Amino acid sequence: MKAGFVYIMTNKNNTVLYTGVTSNLPKRVNEHKKHFFELSFTSKYNINKLIYWESFQEIGDAIYREKQIQDRKK
Repeated sequence: MKAGFVYIMTNKNNTVLYTGVTSNLPKRVNEHKKHFFELSFTSKYNINKLIYWESFQEIGDAIYREKQIQDRKK
């Protein structure tokens, strides 16, 4: 199975958090910074600063960890 990353990004003023999962962290962070998906949440709130990441041997473990993090943000 593929390796994975869970990551947290924020905007310039650290007022909005975004948690995501990817198999290619450098590529995904670059997509956020360049607003690759123009209508996305991260583009709308100008989320472009990586503040935290964890790596996992399997993408399923990264997805599980993302759910744990998102549950704590509520």
